[in-house]
Amino acid sequence: MKSLKLLTLVMGLSSIGIAQAGESAVKWQDFDNYRDVRAANQSPTSFEKQITINFEKHFAKLAEKLPSGYKLNVEVADLDLAGAIEFSGAKKIRVIQPFHYPQIKRSTSRSFYYEKRLVTNWFHSKVLSNIS
Repeated sequence: MKSLKLLTLVMGLSSIGIAQAGESAVKWQDFDNYRDVRAANQSPTSFEKQITINFEKHFAKLAEKLPSGYKLNVEVADLDLAGAIEFSGAKKIRVIQPFHYPQIKRSTSRSFYYEKRLVTNWFHSKVLSNIS
């Protein structure tokens, strides 16, 4: 079986056991210790669940591009969502300004668009390029 280990700050790819192409596993740390995962207009528990579901689906989609025998293992050690929480009247909202990283001149209503774009770019440049 092919084996490749690639370490970057919070994500890794390794060959473990017999893996089918398209497999991924995501390990989350304590959300209270992440840099910025504050919910704007929903409960923290509900927002954390939304984050985990969205990112686990996204990593699974990326893992489908891996060759047979590889499994994408990701450990999210820190998370800082795009934008900042601000008050709009009595409500809190997450505002994304042009100076918030990453800078993309495109808007979308898809959940965690900027963060997923960052992960996708990392996956293509660091993971796929090293196993081709």
